[in-house]
Order: sequence, then structure tokens, then C-alpha cells
Amino acid sequence: MCKASEEKLHSADAYLFLMFRVFDPSGEEVVFQGALDPHTPVAQGWLRASHRWLDPARFRPYRPYHTHVEAQPLVPGEVFELDIEIWPTSIVIPAGYSYRLTVRGNDYEYNGPTTLSNMNNPMKGCGPFVHDEPLDRPPDVFGGETTLHFGGGLESHLLLSIIPRK
Repeated sequence: MCKASEEKLHSADAYLFLMFRVFDPSGEEVVFQGALDPHTPVAQGWLRASHRWLDPARFRPYRPYHTHVEAQPLVPGEVFELDIEIWPTSIVIPAGYSYRLTVRGNDYEYNGPTTLSNMNNPMKGCGPFVHDEPLDRPPDVFGGETTLHFGGGLESHLLLSIIPRK
């Protein structure tokens, strides 16, 4: 029996993509016109886990500042905190609508019509700016399992500025 075949392959790195999404009362997602894509969620953010190092002098609770100068690989069995900025936005969500935070291991994907005649990539919500370059995501680094930890002293949070109606 080969012990290596029984063990899970853990990733040395991971991408986490966060999407702030709005849904109408019937449960249908409401998408918005982005700079280059007609089907974007309200807001998005992403981080390569090995680039989690923060600059304490520039860090703000509403805007983490990552230095991106030193890659810190993930270590199997260890838990690492990730501060992921979701780009600022401003929107009024009507009564009866809901919002959700989606966490994924790849880019946002809109499930409706996705093509425009003047773009090479399908319009899935990220425009041409997708994170799918094979040379940048080698399977030996990103191809394993990544575990997200919540609760038990590892609470997550989403910081929202809510402006009350007058």
C-alpha cells in the first residue's frame, strides 16, 4: 500500500475570489454594466493566498494593503488569515432584495448571454481580465485542496457601510 496515495494533496497556494452579489425578490441575480463587461456583480475582490502579507503602516480596516514583495506558501495543517479587499461600490438595494457574499476558487461567472462581437473572451462578468493563465497557475502549486476555516475563534467578517434612509 502506498501511503502517498492515501494523503490529500494540499495546495502550496490558492486564489480566493469574493463577489458581492444582489438578488431580486424572486431570487434572480441582478447584474450591472461594468467598465468592459455588461454582466458584473456589484463588487468583487480577489487575493493570491501567498501574497497575504500586509503593510501595517498602510493597512486600513476597510482597505487592506498587500505588499506583494514576498510570496509565503501555504503550509498543510496551518491556518492563515487572509484580508481580501472587495472594491468599493455605492448602490441602494431596494426593499425585498437581498445580497450575498460568494467565495470561489476562480473568477465570477455570469450564467446568461456572454458574447460581444468585439471581444475575444466571453463576457462572463470579468471582461477580458480573467485569472486563467496556465503559466501563472501551475497544477503542482494550485492543483491541490484548500480548506477554508470558519467559527471556533476563526470568525470571518464583511465590512459594509450602511447609510440609513431618512
